[in-house]
Formats: sequence, structure tokens, C-alpha cells
Amino acid sequence: MIVVTGGAGFIGSHLVLELNKTGTNKIVVVDNLKNKEKNKNLIEAKIVDYIDKIDFLKLIEKRDPFCEDIDFVFHQGACTVTTEWDGRYMLENNFRYSKVLLNFCLERSIPFIYASSAAVYGINSNFAEKRKNEGPVNIYGYSKWLFDQYVRSLKNKIKSQVVGLRYFNVFGPGEAHKNNMASVVYHFDNQINEMGELKLFKGSHGYADGEQRRDFIFVDDVIKVNLWMMNNSNISGIYNVGTGKAHSFNDIANAVIKRRETGRIKYIPFPKELEESYQSYTEANLENLRTAGYKKEFIGLDEGVIAYLDAIY
Repeated sequence: MIVVTGGAGFIGSHLVLELNKTGTNKIVVVDNLKNKEKNKNLIEAKIVDYIDKIDFLKLIEKRDPFCEDIDFVFHQGACTVTTEWDGRYMLENNFRYSKVLLNFCLERSIPFIYASSAAVYGINSNFAEKRKNEGPVNIYGYSKWLFDQYVRSLKNKIKSQVVGLRYFNVFGPGEAHKNNMASVVYHFDNQINEMGELKLFKGSHGYADGEQRRDFIFVDDVIKVNLWMMNNSNISGIYNVGTGKAHSFNDIANAVIKRRETGRIKYIPFPKELEESYQSYTEANLENLRTAGYKKEFIGLDEGVIAYLDAIY
């Protein structure tokens, strides 16, 4: 039995559906469906059970007989609100929960693949998976970094597969429930529908208007990396998951406008409250992932935007 935490969410639901395509249906989804919009992501999914996150944690902590059937864990569940400043809440969701689940898996040699984040790098220009490059600037990034550090501290004791995947800016269908935390593609499309124009930040951090740059990766590629890791059980470690190529927000805005065949760009002042915590540049260093053996090419920005918008229209 495969457990997918966060299985009703954006990346988690895509993972469940792709597992179904491989003939794998013995899947337990763990999630909090307080946000009722997430249930739409599971309508087409084939699963054997759904368990609320709080109930699942209790089962794991008391080593309920249910746990005997778990063969693999994809830990995608987390609070991903980067503007959340409640440290107690964030660490409970993203750190303690992850520790409990990891230790359960280590105890039983169950493979454990978990979602980390490019937010661990903070304001940086080198995105190789090394401690010297890491410096999170918000509590979300810190919670992800803290768990990465915990995994690293157990390196010499870990005997089963443990993989951390540092997602960069993931976009694709199935993210509407994320609201403000949905990708810029989602927001740009909505803005065009509502106002006929999309909004980009004016120049900041040494970049011209709309030229701040991020590594945008289509969700299908993220799923491919997860499943490749699952099929290569000898591989452990922490790996970046991005395309390795940064694009400006102008690039992604123009890709949306081109596909929609409508819309224009409006530049708005950069928010002062974000000046010290905004990642104006990210670009995944893929050396570790390629060295591990992952050779597949990543979907290009324009192709990904087209696939996304075609899926929702």
C-alpha cells in the first residue's frame, strides 16, 4: 500500500493519478479537506481509502495495525503558505509531522520521498544542494530547511531510501484551491479574464520591470522525478527539482498572453513588505539530479503554459 500525504492537493493529486496510470490503485490519500475545493482533484482518482491528516498522525504515533500494510510513503503534505508567520503552526505542520512520519518509515525500512522547497535557499545566487547556499527568509522556508537538516543529521543511520525533493516554482492544472499560493500562470489567466491585463512588479533588486527571474517547472515533470526516484530505490539524498533554466516574469506573462490571444501587461510598484524576503532569482542546479541518473528533459516554459491553459479550457 502506498501512502500519499497531501494527496488531495496540487502535486499530491497529480501523483495519485499518475500512479493509477501505472496500474497502482492501492493508494491511501492523507489530507485535510477543510478546503472543500481540493476534493475536485480526486474525483477521477482510484484509491482504497482517504484519511484525515490528524487521524493519520494518531495511527502512526500509536503504530496502529493499519500501519502494517504501508509499503511506500510519498510525503507531499505541508502548509505551503509562504506568507504565514505563525511559527508554531508552521513547524507543527511541516517539521514535527514530517519527523514522526520519517521515523516510522526508518523503523520499518519503508521508502520515504518527501517534498522540500527552493525556499530553503532564500536570497541567493547559487542553488546547489549545499549548506553554505541555504538561508531561508520566511518561516515556511525555515520549516522545510529544518527538516532537511534533520534528515542530514541521520545520514549515517539511514538504511532505507529517503529522498528530499526541493521543488522550484511548480505550475499546472489542479492548483485553484491554493488561492494566493497558486502559480503566476493561474493568476495571470484570472487577471486577463477579469481585467484584460495582468500585473507584474516594477523593477526591484537590480532587475528591470518584470525581469525578476524564477525557475518555473511544469507539474508533470515534478511527478516524473518522484516516480523515477520510486523506481530507483538505491538512491537517497536531497535533490533540486526545477528545469535548471530561469525565466523572467515577462517571459511567462507573454506566454500566457500568446496562448490566450488577448491581454496586456501592467507594471505595479514592488511591495515594500517583500523587499527583504523576496526571491528575485532562482535557478535549480541540476548537477546532483543528473549525476544520480535522471536524464529526462524538462518541458519548456511555452509548452507547459499551453498544456496548462488547454487543460482548463
